[in-house]
Amino acid sequence: MKSSQKSMAATDRPMAADTTAKSAPKADMQSMTNFADYLVDAAQRNILFLDTLRQRANNMLEHERQGLPPLLKFKYEKIADAAAFGPPTNYKLLKILEVDDVCIEECLDLEKPPVMIIEPRAGHGAGIGGFKRDSEVGIALHEGYPVYFVIFAPDPEPGQTLADVMLSLRKFVDTIKALHGGTAPILYGNCQGGWAAALLAADCDGTSGPVVMNGSPLSYWAGEPGANPMRLAGGLLGGSWITHFLGDMGAGVFDGAWLVQNFENLKPESAIWRKYADLYLDVDEERDRFLEFERWWGGFYRLSREEILAIVEKLFIGNQLEQGLVELCEGCVVDLKKIQSPLVIFASFGDNITPPHQALGWIPIVYKTTEALKTAGQRIVYLINQHAGHLGIFVSAKVARFEHRAILESLDKIEALEPGLYEMRIDNPTGDPDCDKDQYTVCFEPRRVEDISFDYPKDAFENVKAVSEVGESIYAHFFSPWVRAWANPAAAEALRWMHPMRTTRYMYSEKLNPFMAIVATAAEMAKKTRIDIHP
Repeated sequence: MKSSQKSMAATDRPMAADTTAKSAPKADMQSMTNFADYLVDAAQRNILFLDTLRQRANNMLEHERQGLPPLLKFKYEKIADAAAFGPPTNYKLLKILEVDDVCIEECLDLEKPPVMIIEPRAGHGAGIGGFKRDSEVGIALHEGYPVYFVIFAPDPEPGQTLADVMLSLRKFVDTIKALHGGTAPILYGNCQGGWAAALLAADCDGTSGPVVMNGSPLSYWAGEPGANPMRLAGGLLGGSWITHFLGDMGAGVFDGAWLVQNFENLKPESAIWRKYADLYLDVDEERDRFLEFERWWGGFYRLSREEILAIVEKLFIGNQLEQGLVELCEGCVVDLKKIQSPLVIFASFGDNITPPHQALGWIPIVYKTTEALKTAGQRIVYLINQHAGHLGIFVSAKVARFEHRAILESLDKIEALEPGLYEMRIDNPTGDPDCDKDQYTVCFEPRRVEDISFDYPKDAFENVKAVSEVGESIYAHFFSPWVRAWANPAAAEALRWMHPMRTTRYMYSEKLNPFMAIVATAAEMAKKTRIDIHP
């Protein structure tokens, strides 16, 4: 028996060795095939990546050729053009008419007040609030609100001031009221559009409709230690003189590309690496989304020298708004205590541009106590998202379908609240942003003004403000006249096209770089023979 087992074992060993020997070439062949596929995928992926950058460059040049029109997903008609006002500005008021050939009359509720959405004017073009169907515009339409949209032309009117813009917005509000039987619109402002809405509601005339501010700073020095770097930029650059200088070099016009570059500098790892790494890793699926967003991100608008100087000096470096020191025009000082309309503040801890510190920090400055807020008869409601980034607050489809829908559906309840400070809490057990109205609940939990405390080194910012004022005075008196004498529109246009935010984009167009024509041809071939192996 033992000899038989040994014989069988001896017989088995050569058979096993023979099987291994036969499978080894197959494994080696499969490895070689996988490696070859990987090389083909890598080559095709690089070509498709470069071709996407080529298409982005062409989109940018074509968008410029068309005059940088607003990138709205919705059909509209122009109701008012502030270029015809006195004084003129580059703002326009649009009325949203339909979505994908579906007239809004089908869901319009005549009992609801109109909504006036104010676009952020921070270097980019208009349209981000209505960039896609699932947006603030789309949700407001879905909820039955008549929607008006405030946009602006790429170039400001000569000498346009911040006070002129506020006057134009005031006339837009009056126009909407006249169209709706005297009903004041809900002011819905994004980022810069939010603090513009606050200025409008707090100036000498005020407004009577609710004000919703999304990612909008009103307390410009506040922030978290070790984070929120935008508030520190003024100190690092020496103050407002450099803004004045760039406005002079632009022949009285400030190039918005500088502001967009400033945003990118806040998270260089994303602007330089992460954005492009995500595109490369999933170039087949990410291409369209990347190009759609970059069409807006790379459409740079301009501001007048007077506007940007007022914004930088009075708001971002001066922090005058929460102190009640912003003088829009002679005899009219903006005082946030004058706002009688209910305020809704939407902020996010994921926002590195306007953190909750800057969105809420003004409240204990303006109203020292909860009792002072109640005595003033004001209602302030805030909603905090834990993760959404700055753009996500007013671009994310998920945020639009959930938070913005909840805000719009709750405005009647907010107006009925007793004076005080409240945190808006949304309980959604389903976790689905598209849940039905009866599947989530909204409550308003009372909060105390005294509990909002964002400490920051105020003395350091006061020093930056003082240094900025000295530097601006020196530049304005001794250097600005010489720069203005040299500057001219032709030179300013040449400088704009030499800006790194533009050159790093249009350099990939075959219209300027003949090599990219080869990339376009190779990309067509790669699409037909695509081997996709995810890294």
